[in-house]
Amino acid sequence: MILDRIIEHKIAELRRKESRGHLISLKSKIADQPGPLGFIQALEDAYTPTAPALIAEVKKASPSKGLMRPEFKDRFNPVEIAQAYKDHGAAAVSVLTDQEFFQGCLDYLEQVKEHVGLPALNKEFMVGDIQFYEARAYGADAVLLIAAALDRWQLEDFYATAKGLKLDVLIETHNERELDTVLERVPQVKLIGINNRDLKTFSTDLSITARLAKRIPADKIIVSESGIHTREHVLEILEAGAKVMLVGESLVRAKNIGEKIQSLLPTPQTESEEEEVTQGPRWI
Repeated sequence: MILDRIIEHKIAELRRKESRGHLISLKSKIADQPGPLGFIQALEDAYTPTAPALIAEVKKASPSKGLMRPEFKDRFNPVEIAQAYKDHGAAAVSVLTDQEFFQGCLDYLEQVKEHVGLPALNKEFMVGDIQFYEARAYGADAVLLIAAALDRWQLEDFYATAKGLKLDVLIETHNERELDTVLERVPQVKLIGINNRDLKTFSTDLSITARLAKRIPADKIIVSESGIHTREHVLEILEAGAKVMLVGESLVRAKNIGEKIQSLLPTPQTESEEEEVTQGPRWI
């Protein structure tokens, strides 16, 4: 399974990073930075009954599909993409930083946070404490914990580590067993993700959100992830109870990012507002 391969590589990668000097450098960098932005608060403020808050993902490649766009081989500008997201209503941004499988890096996260300023999620496969310091040092406001990749003790410990660094936490689940483990071991978590992608086949099914959402307490914020491409999909996850959606591939692959976001989250605008809004990048 691809997730197993990623985690195995990530553990080996982490062994090369774990040194006292690296951690001291990260802590020094953190000390010079302002506190994180409120990632969860931004999502709560953006949600409406007719439109979930949008976490828009900066994604260069995936292990199953390669580069999201052919031109990314020679030119990939994460700041330009994230700015288009912000201009057209994204409440927050997710930045993939895994290099081996997704061709990302922590520098992308830092650049997006510095130049765009949206609350940022470090989309990474967390397997060790030092990654949380890296996330914080490079500007993350929130981190992702993937229940399928962690045991129950790691979920607890990593959640505590993130909160100790003042980072918000999104815990991602794929099935009932993972969800029940999260609710039992980390009952205080506010943001629960439901990934609609089967990690074995990589196919997507939005009914996963509908099925798992029924088990999630009303005081949690449900984030539907993967497979969201149309307004009909948005309405489907809203009806299931999701207040937030994480969308990457359909935005990055769109000919026009602004138009794609507007098709997912149509909002009435006055003529003057429309004139002021700049269009997102047009891919050729």
